[in-house]
Amino acid sequence: MKKRHQQKLVVLSIVLLVLFNLPIVLLFDISSGIAGIPIVYVYLFSVWLVSILLSFYIVKKYHE
Repeated sequence: MKKRHQQKLVVLSIVLLVLFNLPIVLLFDISSGIAGIPIVYVYLFSVWLVSILLSFYIVKKYHE
């Protein structure tokens, strides 16, 4: 893997560090929900799923 692609993964991990930071997560800790699921769970699992898909895309596309 080239250095450029490793840098993309490092940037992704820094973005995830910010998105999983407690003040950002607490913004979504409200009493309402989507289909009975609290918003904070939807946020956490959505960010988690998107991060997995993005990292898979980066590794799969740029694997050399």
